[in-house]
Amino acid sequence: MKLKTVVPNRSSSWHHWSSRCLLLLQALLLAATTVDAKLDIDYRYFVAGGTCAAFSHGITTPIDVVKTKIQANPEKYNKGLLDATVQICKTDGPKALLAGLGPTVVGYGLEGAMKFGVYEVCKPVFVQLCGASREKLAFVLSSFLAGAVAAVLLVPMESLRIKQVTDASFENDTLLTGIPKLIRNEGWTAIMSGVWAMLAKQVPYTFGKQVSFDIIASTLYTFLAQFVQVVNKWLVSVASAFCASIVACLCSQPGDMILTETYQSDPPKPFGVAVQKIYHRPGGLAEFFRGTQARIVHVGMIITSQLVVYDIVKQLLGLPATGSH
Repeated sequence: MKLKTVVPNRSSSWHHWSSRCLLLLQALLLAATTVDAKLDIDYRYFVAGGTCAAFSHGITTPIDVVKTKIQANPEKYNKGLLDATVQICKTDGPKALLAGLGPTVVGYGLEGAMKFGVYEVCKPVFVQLCGASREKLAFVLSSFLAGAVAAVLLVPMESLRIKQVTDASFENDTLLTGIPKLIRNEGWTAIMSGVWAMLAKQVPYTFGKQVSFDIIASTLYTFLAQFVQVVNKWLVSVASAFCASIVACLCSQPGDMILTETYQSDPPKPFGVAVQKIYHRPGGLAEFFRGTQARIVHVGMIITSQLVVYDIVKQLLGLPATGSH
């Protein structure tokens, strides 16, 4: 008897995955209704999140370009961050350091709005679902959901950004020309195939950044209140943001490597293939942390500036500083 080989349909797999996500979201909303959890959608969190993310990722685009090139071509750029920057400027000109700026600002603006907004909106819902005694667990679950939602929105933008850095044929494309070009060349489902790699990066990143920022800021306010009557909010924001940047960087570094490896080929590699490709390099598991030095600088600048700006915008919109309530 001849066995029939079944070739997976990528489009069907994508629709199946999307349907499962919608069912999960519906189940969450139903559970929230069952325990009388109030879903209070405050637009101010979305505005503050979008503003701080677009600003912080935009100003650090040159570092992100260097980091991506180091990860994509470790044989050529093997002497550190500074040397790689000089090489890129000599070879491609200083303008190359701004490759992908458009997709970065727009993509991360949308991603930041959803990430911060969904996280803040879902926290009270999960607190009621889990119980007040498990507040930290509620924060973690909220960060997982926020990271997943933001990752799906970010995939097309990140696909274009990485192509502009690693593929010379995309370097002169704008956001309006690059996305249609990607769709024509690879198809929509191929672009979205990187969603698993994006989830591997963004979910740990969101958890490391926002949960640690919440907890560290709250702890610092409680600690400092024992010694001073008025706690300096900016000191707390900067210190908490800096610590959160280290946590987020370490949590998401393997996912960042997988994401770059996924989009290094045309069409993008499947998630499992990208993981195996990295693991079978000479360094083994250590390869998942290649470029960590550059990324600590990059993520440190992004998160420190991002969370401080987030707190500033929140307070301008009439919301309390993180951890102060």
